[in-house]
Amino acid sequence: MDRHQLAEHLRFAAELGVAGVSRDPLWRQKGDGTHFQTAESGAEASNTNDALAGVKAFIGECTRCKLHRLGRTQVVFGTGNPSADLMFVGEAPGADEDEQGMPFVGKSGQLLTKIIEAIDLKREDVYIANVIKCRPPLNRNPEPDEIETCEPFLFQQIDVIKPTVIVALGTFAARALLRTLEPISRLRGRVFEYRGAKLIPTFHPAYLLRNPSSKREVWEDMKLVRSLLQK
Repeated sequence: MDRHQLAEHLRFAAELGVAGVSRDPLWRQKGDGTHFQTAESGAEASNTNDALAGVKAFIGECTRCKLHRLGRTQVVFGTGNPSADLMFVGEAPGADEDEQGMPFVGKSGQLLTKIIEAIDLKREDVYIANVIKCRPPLNRNPEPDEIETCEPFLFQQIDVIKPTVIVALGTFAARALLRTLEPISRLRGRVFEYRGAKLIPTFHPAYLLRNPSSKREVWEDMKLVRSLLQK
């Protein structure tokens, strides 16, 4: 890591509320954004891409639940490395995501990018998706029938990608995935087994924008993510 990269790393860490540099040996290892990626043959990578494309094609211009007639512009499928070891799952698309067709592209997405980069990865190294693929009106929480209709597509994405670690962003995503009513404050800091992966709940970037004092907890969660990826 050259001086410029080190400065960028420290800046990202500072964005998360971390003062100084960790003495943890894990953080002295070179992070070039490829350390956690499992080597795949071209055929395997192509198969994964094809499988995800098949899920996306099956969803199509979805009209399976009421959201298609409640103002959504388009389906927001997911984006990133189809062979990622690390996957982030949010709640639902917002206005920016609905417009651009990609998850986490607004202010929350900018902060998520910094969080990813703070553990020496790049956004293109990970995969990002949501529990539901269409924007609810006025960004309300998804309703039970919408979740029931849409979550099988997320399960298919997880099963195709086979991530080592899944980070559930925010109360809603964590509750939906874990089938629990516990608040995120009780769920974060713990590791759950989930569809062959380790699932770590943490605060949603939008929450951090409103409550910057919670960035330190997210920093601790992301250090846990990093340690699991290195095993």
